[in-house]
Amino acid sequence: MASAEATPANPAATPADAAKRMKEHMEGLLARPAAQGSGAVSLGGRTFDYRTHASFVPVAGADGEPEAAVLTIAYLLDGAVPAERPVCFAFNGGPGSASIWLHLGALGPKRLVVPDDGSMPQAPFAVQDNPHSWFEHFDLVFIDPPHTGWSVTGSEAARKKMLSVDGDIDALAEVMRSWLTRHKRWGSPVYLAGESYGTTRGAGLADKLQVLGVSLSGLILVSCAMDLQTLVFAPANDLPYALFLPAFANVAQFHGLLQGPLAASPEAARAAAEAFVQEEYASALHAGSRLSERQRTRTARRLSELTGLPRELVEEKNLRISDQTFFFEALRPRGLIVGRLEARSTGPMAASRTREWEFDPGIEAIAAPYTMAAMAYFGAQLGLGMEARYQVINGEVNRGWNWNRGDSSRMGFTSTSPDLARALRRNPHLKVLAASGRYDLGTPYSASDWSLAQLDAPADVMQRVQHRYYDAGHMMYTRQADLAKLKADLSGWLG
Repeated sequence: MASAEATPANPAATPADAAKRMKEHMEGLLARPAAQGSGAVSLGGRTFDYRTHASFVPVAGADGEPEAAVLTIAYLLDGAVPAERPVCFAFNGGPGSASIWLHLGALGPKRLVVPDDGSMPQAPFAVQDNPHSWFEHFDLVFIDPPHTGWSVTGSEAARKKMLSVDGDIDALAEVMRSWLTRHKRWGSPVYLAGESYGTTRGAGLADKLQVLGVSLSGLILVSCAMDLQTLVFAPANDLPYALFLPAFANVAQFHGLLQGPLAASPEAARAAAEAFVQEEYASALHAGSRLSERQRTRTARRLSELTGLPRELVEEKNLRISDQTFFFEALRPRGLIVGRLEARSTGPMAASRTREWEFDPGIEAIAAPYTMAAMAYFGAQLGLGMEARYQVINGEVNRGWNWNRGDSSRMGFTSTSPDLARALRRNPHLKVLAASGRYDLGTPYSASDWSLAQLDAPADVMQRVQHRYYDAGHMMYTRQADLAKLKADLSGWLG
């Protein structure tokens, strides 16, 4: 694309010019014919023939005019009676992430195989048949939210609206409503699957869709992030320090940082940390400066034992070990940083041993391979040969995101768990499956345990919520054994 900077032959572009280009680009995407194809995949001893249908779906504004063009990629079972075939809408998180991770990592008929240990594979990168695809149970529709992938808005006002918690939920609800209408699928059981921030939007969508007359049959939450207070280390918020500790202990055991009985197994490390949080640590954090010197000494010693960090560092950090402290200090003697989204992964520190967060070894190992495999697959097999950059992870979305919700009475950290609890109470047939990786330090299993336990719903309603655990990180499905287990857990949950 040519530069828009001012030259004698190219006067400076005006805001009106930019607005016109945004609208024309959106309209061009909406005018594109659907890319259609076919394929087959063998699952559980059966062959499933499918059609692919990739198209841009409009998000209509209050006046009925389109405000965004959102890419959907669907896999539809050949010969099925549409009203009898369930459909699962899937999306990733970020919030600026496209859906290629769930699409080509776990759910779709094709997937990219990467090393089980969280290391980076070598090129070339190409997808292959996925023997654990969820297509056995659902038609699959992958959604790239506005300003991820090739999806865009048609104006700055629409962009600002949709790059927000509630605007994003409203936009995706409209995409799903429109897709169900276009494909005559209102009679189908509807499921949602979201990962990471996709669980934030997924929990909100469960309630929003109920308002719109869509009764969800099930919600799958992969690597939960419904309550940001559990994940954000901020002044006067002690919750993450307690909730991350069991995950820190699990990772420390993996990297050989623990001693004695704690080093025996990851189960032993987790159990000890969970007990310490429950019995002592949470109350110690609550006490603050009121903690006695004896209690402070005992707490520092136990934190050091459970994390493998020097006791002096624990005391220096006032008994509060943040994620950043753990990433940079746990393996500092080895010159390594610990991965955030896949904590089994490590990366070399700079020679200067800086504490600057330059990259995450856990995501670095798979970001480029997934991107290259997706672009090859989209062009050669799905017919999506587009020259514009596909935004796998759009940092501008993350930086410009409005985390405030529309209800001005809700102050502080973003939370959609009240939405999910309300949806569960409203819909007696809605059930939830949550999946957590033990080596995820972005959305730790122990924080998800707390978040699910705090859902404001009675015990009989909570029986419809299941939580399953896996021995990898945020994208646990990148490990072959966990990919198979996730599919088995899904099949059992569906009954």
